[in-house]
This record gives sequence, structure tokens and C-alpha cells, in this order.
Amino acid sequence: MVNSTVIAQRIVEAILAQRLAPGARLGEQNLSILFDCSRTLVREALMRLAARGIVTVSSRRGWYVVQPSHDEAREAFEARRVIEMGLIRQAGPMDKAALQRLRQHLKQEKAALKGSDVGQRSYLLGDFHVCLAECLGNQLLADTLRDFTARTTLIAMLYQSTHDAVQSCQDHVDIVEALERGDTEHAERLMQAHIGQVQAALRLNAPNDPLANLREALAPLHEATPGNPPGAAKKTGRRSRKPTPPAPETYLGALL
Repeated sequence: MVNSTVIAQRIVEAILAQRLAPGARLGEQNLSILFDCSRTLVREALMRLAARGIVTVSSRRGWYVVQPSHDEAREAFEARRVIEMGLIRQAGPMDKAALQRLRQHLKQEKAALKGSDVGQRSYLLGDFHVCLAECLGNQLLADTLRDFTARTTLIAMLYQSTHDAVQSCQDHVDIVEALERGDTEHAERLMQAHIGQVQAALRLNAPNDPLANLREALAPLHEATPGNPPGAAKKTGRRSRKPTPPAPETYLGALL
């Protein structure tokens, strides 16, 4: 049966798979129809996610996926760095079952990289860190990492990350190989470098401009647009290209 825990889990999975974008609206009525449950269960799930920093609510807009700021992005990566490096530092020898589970996860990552399902690839690359925490024997921190990984996935979408998925997978392989050798110091350094590279690939240089999209949409048509310098419309006699309308809002229906 569907309950609030299942609903919350599916929403987080949709975020990890990049099927729910930052700022996506989560209407209670739509979700209750999709999950065939009461709005009370949906509201309970959304309240749980709000407490975990995954969604937020507005008296005018309703529920929607968070849009992390620059500072929140920095803090999320700092938190992940502390948690994951600390987990590895405190790790003892890993048993065969844990190593086998990690190797199986890496096998799934490599298969996803060869496929066309970008959502599955994104989910597996993020879930590696949760899987690692579980294999290192700390379920509480694994649950915490799932939330932080969801946030950093939203950050990567919002700030147009240029990090290479193939490189991420190779980083994961190197970390597991170091743990298999019992070299936790090297594994810790690899994890620090990996998280640092993911953070460095974000386009966080420009300050937040909440009016950026509206500013571009409402610019006079005679102003320059990409590939069309000022005055080009007058010289050619053609009208300037209209701004591209924003992409339609993302809903959970893509996952269901």
C-alpha cells in the first residue's frame, strides 16, 4: 500500500534521476491522483521532505522542489565532504559481502553509461555514495547522505554542472579499489578530490539573479540575441528572433 514514506521516497528518487527539476511544483491534488491516495498522505510526505530540506511551501505557490542558493550549494558540498571523508576515515576492513555489493553497483554504473537512460545514470552515480555509507555500516549517515545527494543533484541541474559522468564513475572505481586494498587514507583523499571536482564543475561565478529569465524574455526585440548582433534586424529586413519560451514545468508523472 502507498504511504507517506513511499511517496517521499519516490520524489527523492525522481530528483536523483533528474526527473524533477529545481522549482518544480508538487501539487497535492496531482500527487494524490498519481499515487491513488488521499491528499492527507501526500501532505504528510511533503512535510517530511520539507523538514529534510528537499521541498518547500509557499502560501501562494504551494509545494515545490527547492532551488538552492549559492551559499546553500557551498554548504551542501561541505557537509558531504565532512560526512563521506569521516566515514572512510573511521572505516575498518570491509568484508567480502560489502565489497561485492560495491562492485555490483559499479557494474550497474558502467552499464548505464553505455545506455541512453540519463535518469538511470544520474540516479546510480548519486546512489553510489549512499551505497558506500551503507557498506561502511552506518545506515543513519546513509539516510542523511541520500538527502544531501538529492540536494547536490538539484544544484548540478540548477547551476549547469559540466562534470563528466564517465569521470565520476572512474572516481568511484578508484575509491572502491583503495578500500579493497585497505588503504583508507588514499580512499579518503580520492573522495575529497572527487567531491571537489564535482563542486568545481558548477557555474557558480555569477551572482544569483532571480529576474534573469524574465529580464531576457522582456528585452526589446531590437536588442541583440545570441547569434544576432545589434542592428542585424534592420539591415536584413527580418524581424528579430523572439525569445525562446521557458521549458514547461516538470511533474512527477515523468517518473510514474
